[in-house]
Amino acid sequence: MGQGSENLAHIFHKVETQQCLAKDEYKASIKELRLNLLQLQAQARELSIPVVILIVGLDGSGRGDALNLMAEFLDPRHINTHNLWSPTDEELQRPLFWRYWRAMPATGEIGVFFNGWYRDPFYENALGSMGDEDFERKMRSISRFEKMLVDDGALVLKFWFHLTAKAQRERIRTYRKNPGSGFIVTREEIERVEHYSQLVLTAARGITVTNTTEAPWFLIDSYDRRFRDVQFLQNLAEGFRQAIEKKQSAPVHTTSTAPLSHWENTASILDAVDLERSVEGNGYAKQLKAQQKRLGTAAWKALEQGISSIIIFEGWDAAGKGGTIRRMVQAMDARLYKVISVAAPTDEEKKHHYLWRFWRHVPRAGFVTIYDRSWYGRVLVERVEELAQFHEWNRAYQEINDFEYQLVRHGIVVVKFWLHISHEEQLQRFRHRQETPWKQHKITEEDWRNRDKWDQYKRAVDDMVAKTSTTLAPWHIIPANSKRSARVEVIRTVSDALEVAIRK
Repeated sequence: MGQGSENLAHIFHKVETQQCLAKDEYKASIKELRLNLLQLQAQARELSIPVVILIVGLDGSGRGDALNLMAEFLDPRHINTHNLWSPTDEELQRPLFWRYWRAMPATGEIGVFFNGWYRDPFYENALGSMGDEDFERKMRSISRFEKMLVDDGALVLKFWFHLTAKAQRERIRTYRKNPGSGFIVTREEIERVEHYSQLVLTAARGITVTNTTEAPWFLIDSYDRRFRDVQFLQNLAEGFRQAIEKKQSAPVHTTSTAPLSHWENTASILDAVDLERSVEGNGYAKQLKAQQKRLGTAAWKALEQGISSIIIFEGWDAAGKGGTIRRMVQAMDARLYKVISVAAPTDEEKKHHYLWRFWRHVPRAGFVTIYDRSWYGRVLVERVEELAQFHEWNRAYQEINDFEYQLVRHGIVVVKFWLHISHEEQLQRFRHRQETPWKQHKITEEDWRNRDKWDQYKRAVDDMVAKTSTTLAPWHIIPANSKRSARVEVIRTVSDALEVAIRK
């Protein structure tokens, strides 16, 4: 444990008083809480507030009983409970938070996470399989994740159910003697009782780091069942009330216009791209075939080694994203990849954080996901077309960096392309599409409207590249006035990235 950790355990002293509640007082409190909670749930649903509740704590503290009581008091049609024990084989093939993102509640719904995303790091650090530095990093990452949910409008409430060491031992002993109690004591839980001090110190450190205004912790004294339940439900109701008041009094954002930035008076990063690059004659077919062969070989080796990859295509309308993707997938077995063309979000997707739909498509070990447009729509089209407010897309840069960091840390190869063409080249391609019967479906009024906002999109691309081109997931700006040159360069870049990952 880090220096001074012993002092952190003092945060639990206020819930080690072993208070008890009389039966009459308990009944009166429960009756009032039942009515209040049902009304608060209905209000939160009307206001489209997604609610995330984490139930964490010591073995034997009655978390399950408290959860069952809450479920009894609320409308069960709008509650989903997720018991997060050891991850499945499918979950192990993705980044850790994939399992949590898939379970995130929609607006107006309640998602209950039993053990949540705290159980594993708490136990791993307490039992010595996770070092203090990694634990601190994990807690900071969790805190950013929770803030992201709250910034998007979610209510996040976290409950730690606590017992003294003596009370826990007595509780576990009672459960073991009474198999009919409904609580099955496992060997693992018995062993954890012996590590009470380490676990409490670890929990204190974790709670201290992640106890924020956005996502507060509530410490529950679990010595007396009646006191525990009332305390839990009162805190739950107060959390609902505060979230409802916050939503009702929230200021109305009326503009998504970005303030002037230093890009206003400087050259665009796109202006430095050499658009004269090309591949002439028979050289194109030869180079394309050679790079496709490399990619096909690398894709099979990546599958053998369980190395996933995500390939992202952004770029101007008519820049050749579709044609480039077709040449890329020609090199791979169709069973290895999935191409996702990102359009406007569906009604279901609109009820979740904008990253939710992308987390759902993270590939399992060894497979490839190709995005024809991606989560960068948040800072491109949603920014320029004012589909997202300034405070929404401006915070998205860090949210996206965190997302990609988790992907790469898990071992996923992330390759990002911006296909760049000149304003004049785009006009020629638009006109060609209009004049070619079998290509007319590719040109729409929206394409022409987007073209009128070329300078605004250019500024958005500058900010995107500057703020999200990281060491782990850099942007590759591909000159695409020559479709042939762009295709060869893209496939070469993907092959290079896969081969580096395979050699590691």
